[in-house]
Amino acid sequence: QVQLVESGGGSVQAGGSLRLSCAYSKIMSTSYCMGWFHQAPGKEREGVAIISNSGSTTYEDSVKGRFTISKDKAKDTVYLQMNDLTPEDTGMYYCAARGGSCFMSQTFYYDWGQGTQVTVSS
Repeated sequence: QVQLVESGGGSVQAGGSLRLSCAYSKIMSTSYCMGWFHQAPGKEREGVAIISNSGSTTYEDSVKGRFTISKDKAKDTVYLQMNDLTPEDTGMYYCAARGGSCFMSQTFYYDWGQGTQVTVSS
């Protein structure tokens, strides 16, 4: 089982930025996918951004142009740079991993971090 630890959440005003980090342990399979998921209060967890083993990225429409997912293999860390934040971005952000292909749906992921809270005030 992959261990995932998120950090970097906090409280910012609208228009601000945060960078989330997800440190992962264990030797991953040769092909794997990492993703960031957002759970707003009272809502289901939804995919925000995913990055494949080769570095290919996919974003949810509402964050395109504002969020950037990246990874540093040397540090075993995946990042989510979030710019131009809005109150709708408020919620818990979770990092997840799966072996094989990438999917935006949370149902395909079995390894999860504990989450980090992001609060954006207007």
